[in-house]
Amino acid sequence: MNKSELIDAIAADAGITKAAAKLALESFLGNVGSTLKKGGRVSLVGFGSWSVSNRAAREGRNPQWKEGDPGNGKIQIAAKNVVKFKAGSDLEGSVN
Repeated sequence: MNKSELIDAIAADAGITKAAAKLALESFLGNVGSTLKKGGRVSLVGFGSWSVSNRAAREGRNPQWKEGDPGNGKIQIAAKNVVKFKAGSDLEGSVN
């Protein structure tokens, strides 16, 4: 399901226009994004929760480089924040 299909489904289920469903979905996504950007956590009981985790800097390697090549294909990968999602029990139960 893509974004437009989700908007269609929300509009049909809620009995609202597609324009209203699109605004509601964009508001939801915007609020989740801004909360995570501030380092917060978003939790929907039964569905799941989003949180931000810091991934430390690390050394990576290009597997196409052969042993003995200058530099050996090693690169430095910068630290960054990543979004994590943990599914809730109701969502996991609906899939299995």
